[in-house]
Amino acid sequence: MLELYQHSIVEINGCVMRNNREPQPLRRLRLAGLIAILAGAAGSLGLLFHASHSRPPLLMMIFVIWVAAPFVGLLLADARSSRGPILVQATLYSMMLIVGIGSLIIYGQDAIWPRREQAAFVYVIVPPVSCLSIAAALAIAAFASIRRRRSDRA
Repeated sequence: MLELYQHSIVEINGCVMRNNREPQPLRRLRLAGLIAILAGAAGSLGLLFHASHSRPPLLMMIFVIWVAAPFVGLLLADARSSRGPILVQATLYSMMLIVGIGSLIIYGQDAIWPRREQAAFVYVIVPPVSCLSIAAALAIAAFASIRRRRSDRA
């Protein structure tokens, strides 16, 4: 039995839970972003291991941390985003989709057509570009959200 109450409480088969206040499209975007980030992280690390068969273990550990950094950062941002403005949340979830899918495309392209010179270039450049893109998009969304809030007060 499912009953909705006005005070954001949901009862499902006798268990009472708080209802998430996110709008339905935002919840779907978040779910798609989480799936993209998890698939992107797993696929990126798998392609990294495929690309570097006989690298020293210490170098591989450094590359794993380096390649995983944008995904971990997005997951940490997602964990803290529930109290943020809707615009920032939507931007974060969109960046989760873009980084997850984009990384798979870029690393997959490198796996299909590997580079002869500077073979690790893709694995060196994609994580910082991803992090800078995420930071820029979230900063713009936060600034726009603050401006919108100020204009609503006036």
